Formats: sequence, C-alpha cells, structure tokens
Amino acid sequence: MTVHKGRGFACINYPIGMNLGGDPAQALVHSTPDGKFRVSLSAIDLGQGMKSVTRQIAAEALGVPIADVYVDTADSDTGPHDMGSFASRGTHRMGNAVIRAATEARHAMLEAAAEELEVNATDLDTDGRGNIHVKGAPGRSITVEATAAAAQFRQGKTLAGRGIFLIPPSDADPDTGEMTPVTCFAHAALVVDLEVDDETGEVRVAQINSAYEVGRALNEKLVEQQLIGGAWMGVSHALYETTEPYYPDRRHGPADFVSYLQPGPGDVVDHHIAVLERPAEDAPFGGKGPGEMCANPVLPAVANAIYNAVGVRCDSLPITPEKILRGLRANGGAHPQGRR
Repeated sequence: MTVHKGRGFACINYPIGMNLGGDPAQALVHSTPDGKFRVSLSAIDLGQGMKSVTRQIAAEALGVPIADVYVDTADSDTGPHDMGSFASRGTHRMGNAVIRAATEARHAMLEAAAEELEVNATDLDTDGRGNIHVKGAPGRSITVEATAAAAQFRQGKTLAGRGIFLIPPSDADPDTGEMTPVTCFAHAALVVDLEVDDETGEVRVAQINSAYEVGRALNEKLVEQQLIGGAWMGVSHALYETTEPYYPDRRHGPADFVSYLQPGPGDVVDHHIAVLERPAEDAPFGGKGPGEMCANPVLPAVANAIYNAVGVRCDSLPITPEKILRGLRANGGAHPQGRR
C-alpha cells in the first residue's frame, strides 16, 4: 500500500446572471411613520446572504443607519417581480434594483425634510446616523424619524421608491451569431492538495488554496463564509454525492442525511483564500458576488489532483474509490505524474 500525494489546479471565468429578456429584477422601498425603511424583494435568500447585502446597499443609498433598514423577501405573489435566485445574479441584479428604489425613496425623504426646514431639497444631505441637515450648516437639521412623521401625518406624502434593473438584450451578429449574453464576469483560480491510497482508492483532501475576483466584497465575512462553504460543496460533489444508480426512482435511494453520503465536519481542511477586488462598472458599489463560482472550480481541480497523484483520469462524478481502483487496474498500477 502506498499513499500518493497529488496537486490539481483549475480556473473559472463565470458569467453573472443570464441576459435572457434583460434578466430584470425589481425592488420596492418605503418608510414607516417612525422613519424605518422596508425593502421588499422577491429574491429569495438561499443562505448566500441576500438579505444582509441588500440591507447594506439600501442603507448606503438612503443615507440612513443600517439598523433602520429591514428586508422582506416575500414571494412572487406579493413581492415585486424577480427572475430568481440563480446564476450568481442576486447581488448584481437585485443590488442594482435596490439602489434605484432607495434613491427614489431618498429623494422623497429629502423633499419632505426640505418642506419642514423651509429650504431646497438640493441643499440637504444625510449623515448616515439618522439625521438630515443643511449642507454647510449641520446645526440646521431634522431627524429621519421626524421627517417620516411629518410626511405621513402633516404633508400627506409617502416616502417610497421603485426600482428595476434591466439589461438591454444583446443583438446577435447575423453572420456569426456572436452576442454578449452577460455584462460582467467573475473569476477564480483554485489549487487542491490531496492524497490517494492505491490499495483502497480512498481520497483525502489535505488543503485548498484559492483566489477569487468578486468585483468588490460588500460584506467580507459573508464572502469568506460563502467561498469556504461553496468549496466544500464542490468537494462533496467531486468525491461523495450522487443520486445514482436509482434516480429518478427513489425507492432504494437515501432517505435522509444519515444515509446520504457527504463529507462531515471532520473532513474539512484548511482553505486559504485571497479575495481580489476589481469593482465592476455596472455592479452595485462594484460588487458582483461569488455565487455558484464557489463550487465550480473545485470539481476539475480534484480530478486533476487525483490524476497527478496516481495517473487515473476520471471523467464522471463522483470520483469514488471504486472508480479509482478500476483505473489503477486498467493502468497496471499507480503512475504518479509528479509536480512542476
């Protein structure tokens, strides 16, 4: 028995969203009488941090404390239209829609404050702490709470905004069919170090090193957690998870996570991440979001590392010990490829 070490590399160029019919996203923002703001979306938070990021974006665009912003991800019956939480589009598409809605609501808020302070709305600014003041004269101010109350009960106004982000569909070249399906791409490169036991075919991931270009990390901790979790989703797809051979007949398949094979906490290893920020021009505050890109490069990197370790090239997932052993038998044993 010999344990062989291998290293695999993979990189990815990942499109953000799907420009089919413009890939529209809509958002609504309105103030309550006490100066709190509610953001209404139909973009569902799948655990990627949608509520946190859109809350940050709305607070920044409104110029109010983040504690005064609430995000309601309703559903397609009661919320504004959205294409869905897929294709890494959430931060980019919905973030842009939220900025537009919050900007319109901010304009209404400043107009109401201007009426109370008897100045022009263009002379006002927010301090991000819940106050609206005259530019150059911070002493002349009114709170957002007082502004919302005045608008609601004295002026008869609503502090609200609507926003939609829509990408004009790309024209296709009549001769080549060439078009621009998306407006921006995210990028990643990933290296996996692992060990392969040539007697059992078992694989043990030892370490992951990666670099992700995400535009701008609007919430650094959320990005880091998503990248780490996504990488282990990729490892799980590469080495463990499968619905075969029974799919779509589930009568003999796993019924719960006790019998469904996947890595556990004891399998998690060090993952060193470098987040590269290259703000995108058409993204909300430059952020594109990592999304599905977290997991995708892991699969080919694991396959390449196994080939590097023992010379077995697997072209179907998951790469089980049985497949590795069959490959070793066909090759007449392990043939490590060496490292450059």
